[in-house]
Amino acid sequence: MSQRFSALEENLKAHGQSHLLACYHELNELQQRALLDQLSQIDFAALEKLIEDYVRNRPAVCIPEDLSPAPYYRHDPKGPGGYDAADYRRVGEDLIRRGKVAAFTVAGGQGTRLGWSGPKGTYPATVVTGKPLFRWFAEQILATERKYGVTIPWYIMTSPMNHEATRAFFQDNNNFSLERKNIFMFPQGVLPSIETATGKLLLADRHRLAVNPDGHGGSIRALHECGAIEDMVGRGIEHISYFQIDNPLVKAVDPLFVGLHAAADDSSGEMSSKMLPKITPEEKLGVFCRSEGKTLVIEYSDLPEDLMYARDERGHLRFLSGSIAIHLLSVGFVQRLTADAHHFALPYHRADKKVPYYDTDQRRVVEPSELNSVKLETFVFDAIPLADSSIIYETSRVEEFGPIKNAEGVDSPATSHQLQSDRAGAWLETVGLEVPRDDEGRVNARIEISPLIALESGDLASAVDLPERIEPGSEIVIQPPRKQMFR
Repeated sequence: MSQRFSALEENLKAHGQSHLLACYHELNELQQRALLDQLSQIDFAALEKLIEDYVRNRPAVCIPEDLSPAPYYRHDPKGPGGYDAADYRRVGEDLIRRGKVAAFTVAGGQGTRLGWSGPKGTYPATVVTGKPLFRWFAEQILATERKYGVTIPWYIMTSPMNHEATRAFFQDNNNFSLERKNIFMFPQGVLPSIETATGKLLLADRHRLAVNPDGHGGSIRALHECGAIEDMVGRGIEHISYFQIDNPLVKAVDPLFVGLHAAADDSSGEMSSKMLPKITPEEKLGVFCRSEGKTLVIEYSDLPEDLMYARDERGHLRFLSGSIAIHLLSVGFVQRLTADAHHFALPYHRADKKVPYYDTDQRRVVEPSELNSVKLETFVFDAIPLADSSIIYETSRVEEFGPIKNAEGVDSPATSHQLQSDRAGAWLETVGLEVPRDDEGRVNARIEISPLIALESGDLASAVDLPERIEPGSEIVIQPPRKQMFR
C-alpha cells in the first residue's frame, strides 16, 4: 500500500492532481485501497492532453464545406432508387438463422425523468399490460429464436449506477424465459469530472472520484473491455444489432436491415444506420450527411440554419435524414476501433455541468450554484465515418420510433402508447380487421400485440384467436396463453 501510494503521489504531482490524495491519511484502510484502485486506472498523461484540448480550450465545431445530404435506401423498395428487398431479406434471414447476429441494448439510464425510481429498462412501457421494456425486448428475442430456430445472444450495457438493480430485475423475473448463459450484462465505462476553472479532477468524497458515464459511444469500448467481443467471436457472431432501451417500437433484430448491411454493394458491412425523415427542420435528431465520400452525423444543434431550413425543388427538406440511434456494427469493426489500448478511436465531446464535489480545504461536499465542471463523452454515431463505407436505411416512424424519454409532452409514455397502438392497428388492418380511427387517422383504441404473436405485420397471417371486432376506445391485448410464453 505504501509503495503504491508513493508511486501514485509522484505521478499525480507531475500532472498537477496532488489534491486527490489530500485526505488519504484520514481514510481507513478499505477507503485508501478503493481510492488507490480508482486512481491507478487512470492514464494521467493521456488525461492531461484531454484537459488541454477540451477543458482549457473549447473545441470548435467544424462543419465541412462540401456537406451534402446522405443517400439512403428508401422504406418503399419500389420507389425511386428501388432495390430487391426480398433478396436482401433472404440474406439477413440466412445470417440470423446461422447464428451470426446478436442483439445489443444500451440500457445505462435511470427512469428519473419519468418519475420512476429504477433502471429505465424496468419502466412499464406497453400500452395495455404495462410490460417493462426489458421484458418487451426479451419477448422479441425469444420470438426471433423460435422463428429462426437459433440462439440470439443478448448483450446489455448497464451503468455503474443501475447494474446491480438490472441484474436483480432479470433474476427476479427468471430472465424472461431466456437462457441466462445467453445474456451478457456489463456496466458502462466512466470518465472523471473535471473542474472547468482549474482542469483538476473533482472528488465526490474524500475517497472517491466524481465520475460520469462516457457516453453511448463508450459502448464500443465497453464491448471490448468487458469481454463481450471475445464472447461473440467464440459464438461465431459477426454482426451486432445496436439499439437503446427507451424505444419500445425498435426491432431488436431486423432481417431486411441485416441483409442490406451485410450485402449491399455500397456497404462495407462495418456500420449501418436507420433513419427517419424529420417532421420539422427543428426536430431534435442528428442529421445524416456526406462529406468527402463518407457518411457522418451532424448534431441538430450544430447544423447551420441555412442548411437546416434548406429545401429542394419539390419543397422537401434537403437535410431530412434524422438519426434514431439504431445501428448494425460488425464484430471486426469494433475490434478495429478498440485495437489500440491507449487511444480510443472516437472523438470526445464536451458538456458543461453542475457537479457536487468534495472540497479538500473545507473538508465538506459543496453543491455548486453554477456550471463548474466539464463532462467528456463519446457518441456512437462518430464511428460511422470510420467505416470504409456506410449505408442508411429509412424506416417508418409508426413502425419503429416511439421513444419514452419524458414524463409528458414529446417522447412521453402517452405519445409512445399512441404510436404502439397505431402500429398494432395497421398490422391488424393487413389481415382484414376494421380498426377505428379518429379524424386525424390515429387508431382510436389501445392495442397491444405481443412479439410472441407477431414480430411484423406478415406474422399475423398465421395467428389464431384474433379479435373479430375492435370497438372505439377499447383495450385489446393479443398474446399467447401464459403457458406458451415461457419455455
